[in-house]
Amino acid sequence: MKIVSIRDTHIGEGVPKIIVPLMGRNEEQLLLEIKTIKQAAPDIVEWRADMLEEIENLEVVKKTASTIRDALFPIPLLFTFRSHREGGNKIIDVAYYKELLENVIRTKAIDLIDVELFSSNVREIVEVAHANDIYVVMSNHDFEKTPAKEEIVWRLRRMQELGAHIPKIAVMPKIPTDVLTLLDATYTMKTLHADRPIITMSMASTGVVSRIAGQVFGSDATFGSGLEASAPGQIPAEELRKMIEVLHTN
Repeated sequence: MKIVSIRDTHIGEGVPKIIVPLMGRNEEQLLLEIKTIKQAAPDIVEWRADMLEEIENLEVVKKTASTIRDALFPIPLLFTFRSHREGGNKIIDVAYYKELLENVIRTKAIDLIDVELFSSNVREIVEVAHANDIYVVMSNHDFEKTPAKEEIVWRLRRMQELGAHIPKIAVMPKIPTDVLTLLDATYTMKTLHADRPIITMSMASTGVVSRIAGQVFGSDATFGSGLEASAPGQIPAEELRKMIEVLHTN
């Protein structure tokens, strides 16, 4: 299986990596947040740029990306603009989504870029990321339900086909067996189809077990909260690390 290696972080090898989100609204808040987050020793930090007040000012975005990189280095940085339809904070048009991601990619101030599977410009954005040696985390989020196992596997396989270095899916359970559906789909993807790391999770309190035990079924990373959670069901990163290490060593 292909390993995604960023300096000393190797995704798809060893203990699942813990990703912690940055949720600040401006540069000052982000820098304060970084000081706290670094104490949790995250493997990767995700900048949730849809929270940024001036997200529609490309120069501000690029400058902020550079500032975050300097404050975090050598911790790998994942840039994410989560669309409103998939649980994000702001509505922007399709053309600006493409322009935003491609501009941030070309700064090379990031290591990974989140590209949503169902964005209309997905192929073009992935091409720019590949050309600039930026890893693609291709994502899909369903806040309404847990799709059928076959659909989850299809979406993850489609992400591979489109050039994702790391396919990622998050779904919402309505009943406990929905969590089993997600974990079963993860195991099937990992054992039968995946040739690279994958990230999967079931959200909210019902799905918390998937964030802790996803590694048993094949998920190579999980999200833990820093100062603020970026999705329902996230566990504080320091607590999450202890739980994961217990599973990994026993």
